[in-house]
Amino acid sequence: MFKRSNNYYKFEKNNKFADRVLVLSLPSALVFIMLVALRLLPPSMAVISYAAIIIFNIVFLLPISFEMQQLKNYVKNLSQGEVPGEGSIELSEKDAKEIVEAVNAMHRFWAAKTDTLEAQTISDTAVLDTLPDPIMMIDRSGNVIGANLSSRTIFGKEITDKNIEKIIDSNNFIEAVSRVLKKESESENLIFYVKSPLDQKLYAHIKRLPYLSKGRAVAVISLYDLTKAMKIEKMQSDFVANASHELRTPLAIISGFIETLQTAAKDDEEARDKFLKIMQEQAEYMSSLIENLLSLSKIEMSQDMPPEDKVDVSKIIEEVSDALSLKAQAREIEIHTFMETDLPEITADARQVKQVIQNLTDNAVKYGVAKSDLLIKARVADSIPLSKSFQVAKGKAVAISINNKGPKISPENLARLTERFYRMQEHKDLNIKGTGLGLAIAKHIILRHKGNLTVTSTAYNGTTFTIYLPVSLTQ
Repeated sequence: MFKRSNNYYKFEKNNKFADRVLVLSLPSALVFIMLVALRLLPPSMAVISYAAIIIFNIVFLLPISFEMQQLKNYVKNLSQGEVPGEGSIELSEKDAKEIVEAVNAMHRFWAAKTDTLEAQTISDTAVLDTLPDPIMMIDRSGNVIGANLSSRTIFGKEITDKNIEKIIDSNNFIEAVSRVLKKESESENLIFYVKSPLDQKLYAHIKRLPYLSKGRAVAVISLYDLTKAMKIEKMQSDFVANASHELRTPLAIISGFIETLQTAAKDDEEARDKFLKIMQEQAEYMSSLIENLLSLSKIEMSQDMPPEDKVDVSKIIEEVSDALSLKAQAREIEIHTFMETDLPEITADARQVKQVIQNLTDNAVKYGVAKSDLLIKARVADSIPLSKSFQVAKGKAVAISINNKGPKISPENLARLTERFYRMQEHKDLNIKGTGLGLAIAKHIILRHKGNLTVTSTAYNGTTFTIYLPVSLTQ
């Protein structure tokens, strides 16, 4: 970029002006010496005349020499990337004036060009900072000379001036960068893994820039995180695999009964009614299974999207209690709710919070002892219990506990309750219907909210599920 300077008016001391005056006056001196030698002119007159000539040369040459020196310094400053300060050069000679005018025009052009480039650079930097993927520019030595906000966030604020080898630890990546810097390749594309600072699978596009006269940047590196894409792909694959596995058995049952009804039991009315009832149950199970699988898949897809609703937990608990009251009455279970006064609203997804509370309350009704009490309590907790496998939010939380008087659950079963499709053998033996996805769905919803789920079970107090949801996700 151009640098402003006000020093171009200074007259150089070493300009040899005196030498130029003497050279121009030398022929006159020789003439006067010859006239004095021939006695054609008195010595005093010769001295006076020669002095007059010298004075004339000084008066005539000094302005031109000074002005030309100005012009020299002016052009020199421009050639060094410096823009002279305000002012203009005034020359008396027509040609010199034209030169200065042309130089001034060049100065104005490049000054305007510089301002445009500076503004464009600022604009481009702002645009690059809005891009979600890391972008870096490197010089011929592989040092980072520019990086957008995403790069600085992932690799550190002090990324500039660091060598790319110190930033990304991947031999394949460094070799690709080297080929571009050595002009062995115009561009390189590759997929590689990095463990630091994040365990990620990345796609890199390395492109050599066109020649820039004074630009330091010779290549640009664009990185794309493939981890999320792989995660989505795995979720899709898991969904298909789980759906296929879990739907295979009920479909086989329905198919078998259809075949039986078409052949052996074709005219057996009693058998037909029995088989149709079983087929209906299996169809309902498949419908419930598909609904839960879709719900789980949707929750996983939104895992990285923080919720924004303001949710009144007390209201949701009352709605769930009312909705399940008839089901509870069928087993002579009475639902009791206890909530602290002035419970704060939480930042959450209202629909998902209701889904968690309803799933856990429904399980408590389904697996609890008949003719017992079911307790739902809500209180303010100072913090969320920490977890070794996932991160929880800091600050206060609302704790919702759901307790039933069912039999004690063994530690082995407790550890597996939130696994997909896991159902305790006791429940299978009692022929209690379920898909084994309710607690898995609850777990994923709670993880999205950066909360936690704890489970305790004793022979005396039964089983208690406690949901911790942060009051604010910004703390």
